Amino acid sequence: MSREKRGPGEAKKPCCMVSEILEEAGIDRERARQIRHQVLEGIILMCQWQLQRMEEDRKGKASGRRGRKVEVE
Repeated sequence: MSREKRGPGEAKKPCCMVSEILEEAGIDRERARQIRHQVLEGIILMCQWQLQRMEEDRKGKASGRRGRKVEVE
């Protein structure tokens, strides 16, 4: 529903509210796309790092790290 057709008592759609917030913050579509790309690349790198750690642990090459005992009151 376009802004013009919305009645005075009707709430804005969440997607419209997000678009307005981004617009007010000065973030256009291209910048939002860049941010999304960077976040996804970061997630991929984090997953690759975690997989590498799991592989090292499986091979027994872990650096002797163990959990520590912590007293709980």
